[in-house]
Amino acid sequence: MGQDLDRALRGWEFKPGVVQARLVDASDGRQVIQMRVDLGILQMELSGRPDGSRPHGFPSYFDYLRQQAAHSKRTHQPFKLSEEQCIEADREFVQLYHRRISWLALRNYDRAVADADHSLAFMDFVKKHSPSDEYTLSHEQYRGFVLFHRTQAAAALAIEKDEPESAIDAIHDGLERIRVFFEAHNLEERVEDDGMVQQLKKIQQQVRELHGIESTLKEQLAAAVASEQYETAARLRDALRKREK
Repeated sequence: MGQDLDRALRGWEFKPGVVQARLVDASDGRQVIQMRVDLGILQMELSGRPDGSRPHGFPSYFDYLRQQAAHSKRTHQPFKLSEEQCIEADREFVQLYHRRISWLALRNYDRAVADADHSLAFMDFVKKHSPSDEYTLSHEQYRGFVLFHRTQAAAALAIEKDEPESAIDAIHDGLERIRVFFEAHNLEERVEDDGMVQQLKKIQQQVRELHGIESTLKEQLAAAVASEQYETAARLRDALRKREK
C-alpha cells in the first residue's frame, strides 16, 4: 500500500484562516480527529494525549509531572522542571491546542471545555514549578486565549442544552477570569479594549436579547447580596439550587 496522503487529501482543500477538522474512522475501527493544515493533515486521538502516546505509562505528560512533583514533596525536595521536561511540556501544550480548536470547529463543546481545563491546570502547574520567569511567561501569555476558548465552548454547550441563563453566567465567569489574568500582569487598563473580551460581551448581549433575559438568577443574587437584601438572596439561592438539580 502507498504511504502518501493523496487519498486522504482528495477533495479537502486547505483554506487559510479557517480551522478545518473532521472525525474519521481509522482502519482498526476507532474514531480519530483529522485537522487540515497547509502541508497535509494532523491526526489526533479523541481522548488522552492527542498523539496517542502514554508518557512513562501515564495518560498525559502533565499526569507524569504531577507524579514527579508529588514524589519530590514526599522526599522534601523542591521540584523544578528540567530543560527536557520543559520541552516535553511544550509538546503537550501544542497538541492540546490543535485538538481544542478542532473540537470547537466540530462543535463538540464539552470536549473543548475538557481540553481547555487540562491546559489551564497544566499552566498552573508550570507557573508553580517553572525553572525561570521567562519560561513561565512563555505560557502565561496564552492563558487569556485558552480562557477565551473555554468560555466560548461553555457558553455554546449551555445554549445547546437550552440553558441561556447558564450561557450568560458562563460568559460572565469567563470574563472575570480573563480580567484577573490581565490584572495579574498589570494590564487592567487594556481589558475593555481586548478583542476577545469584546467578542464575549457581544455574544452575551446577543443571548440576552434573543431570550429576553435582563439578568440571570446569579446576577440577581449578586445584586441582592450587595444591597444586603438577605431574604431575597435566600429565595434566589433556593431557585438556583432547584435549577441546578
